[in-house]
Amino acid sequence: MTRKHTTHSLVSPRLETFFLSPTRAAELVRRTGVVETMRGMALALEEDFGRWQEFEKSARTANHSPHGVIELMPVSDHREYAFKYVNGHPINTRSGLPTVMAFGALASVDTGMPEFISELTLTTALRTAATSAMVARRLARPDSRTMALIGNGAQSEFQALAFHGLLGIRQLRLYDVDPAATRKLAANLAPYGLDVVCCDSTDDALRGADIVTTVTADKAYATILAGHQVMPGMHINAVGGDCPGKTELAAEVLRRGRVFVEYEPQTRIEGDLQQMPADFEVTEFWRVLRGEAPGRTGDAQITVFDSVGFALEDYSALRYMRALATAAGMLERLELIPELADPKNLFALLRQSAPAAAGVRAAVAA
Repeated sequence: MTRKHTTHSLVSPRLETFFLSPTRAAELVRRTGVVETMRGMALALEEDFGRWQEFEKSARTANHSPHGVIELMPVSDHREYAFKYVNGHPINTRSGLPTVMAFGALASVDTGMPEFISELTLTTALRTAATSAMVARRLARPDSRTMALIGNGAQSEFQALAFHGLLGIRQLRLYDVDPAATRKLAANLAPYGLDVVCCDSTDDALRGADIVTTVTADKAYATILAGHQVMPGMHINAVGGDCPGKTELAAEVLRRGRVFVEYEPQTRIEGDLQQMPADFEVTEFWRVLRGEAPGRTGDAQITVFDSVGFALEDYSALRYMRALATAAGMLERLELIPELADPKNLFALLRQSAPAAAGVRAAVAA
């Protein structure tokens, strides 16, 4: 879609970029509460998905390597441009690094001025869970109270708390191939009063589950959930299959259910949908929000959210966290763009810096 940008008068633009660090983002979430942060983020997501056609969208750009992927995710409306840098390297935990690391920015469309830069490692986990809950509120059965959570890594606490706080899930049945990950998750959830059951297998975790969340990390064609394991009425929240060559669901699972996606061109490349033929029918979720397509149509229906993560969700998360941090007085100013007396004379910046540079050289020589 070609979009016309409105022209605004540019009166004394200010060279101000604000920054939200990981430390301050974490403090902000602690003050607000994890569940309340995701509740507010889900509302921002609904607002932006509701005006889907106002955004200029594209699939993310990905650079793949043997051990992972690095991606850039842009989106914009007529006011602001957003992007996220994010990686996915499951091997990282062996050397003490997170599997996922991210940062992002909001910039003015009219001037290109970067106005806000933020950590997005924590925020991505929050927005992914908030998106899952937003979608499940329309696709899961309203009486859903039990969720199987397959994959108990860094994203799992956020998924658990989003479904508990926003959908009323009471029992969580946990399974991971690494028992230490399950013990970690159970310990982190202990203060929240949930009925947590640690399971020995996927089949055990699926017993009685109304919702199944798969959030595994391995970059491989995997079958975490097979067709025969899916029961009538289940909602499948498939989060981990998010790049080419990385899947969680057997093709039979997709064939048995109605499949919903964020942005179809991207999901066909990256999601579990990559296994299916080009004419396999899916529904973009924004159409459900706007009443243009049905969500769940019966208690026995199987619904599948093939979630890969989309740039619009990062835009929503960035603007929500900026507003939250602004209200709390937790933003820092970041000197990012040089301030010039004459914007056409960039070289003058070097002359302005010359005395300081000379001082540094003198100090080194001494």
